[in-house]
Amino acid sequence: MSAAVALVTGAASGIGAATVARLAGDGLHVVAFDRAAAAAAAGVRGVHTVVGDVTQQADVDAALAAAGAAGALKIVVNAAGVVAADDPEHVDDATWERMLAINLTGTMRVCRAAIPLLRAAGGGAIVNVASVAAFNSTPGSASYAPSKAAVVAYTRNIAYVHGVDGIRANCLCPGWTATAMAEAEMRQAAAASGRSAVEEQQALAARLTLRRFARPEEMAACIRFLAGDEASFVTGAVLVADGGGRVATAARGF
Repeated sequence: MSAAVALVTGAASGIGAATVARLAGDGLHVVAFDRAAAAAAAGVRGVHTVVGDVTQQADVDAALAAAGAAGALKIVVNAAGVVAADDPEHVDDATWERMLAINLTGTMRVCRAAIPLLRAAGGGAIVNVASVAAFNSTPGSASYAPSKAAVVAYTRNIAYVHGVDGIRANCLCPGWTATAMAEAEMRQAAAASGRSAVEEQQALAARLTLRRFARPEEMAACIRFLAGDEASFVTGAVLVADGGGRVATAARGF
């Protein structure tokens, strides 16, 4: 009997790459989809890479075709995403549209194409990676935060409509995680503040109850839970994994 198949977008780095490694390590056949997907599969058995872009329907179709050819698609993880710093008054159309095209519409395209395969496999799990920015729309996230909030709403709609098909859909909302994306944000913040990127990260970590950024592997573990049998009665849920970043400042004794 062939292994169950998982499709992971944003698979070349960060949370996506950690998820590829985790799922492959658990014996699933993983289709790793990214604009540079080959990097995610280096040295990992049971991983098939598809190079492509979630904003291109033909690329999405190719990734789903690869997943369907590999066996029964049971898990879909949408980890592809981008971030940009902007504010409500000065956000430009190109930035707004890019955030929506990748973070929201890209997620929709993959889910839309995956649902028939999940249904045919007797059901499965979708885990969409949103962000705590969906709930904490801080300065500098005028386009990013709405794109991630919409991912939460879209995921809940999948859960509502396709529960009858045995398809569960949940969101992971990570907080600060040690990824290349976060490093780029720290460098950008440092350029504006005059501090070093390390100092920026330390200052942010000090605001979290756990006093550190997450490791990508910790987020992959959350995804594995939501996608696995132990969460068989969990759908339409949002798992916030932010190291206590949303805990009130007063509760931390500051």
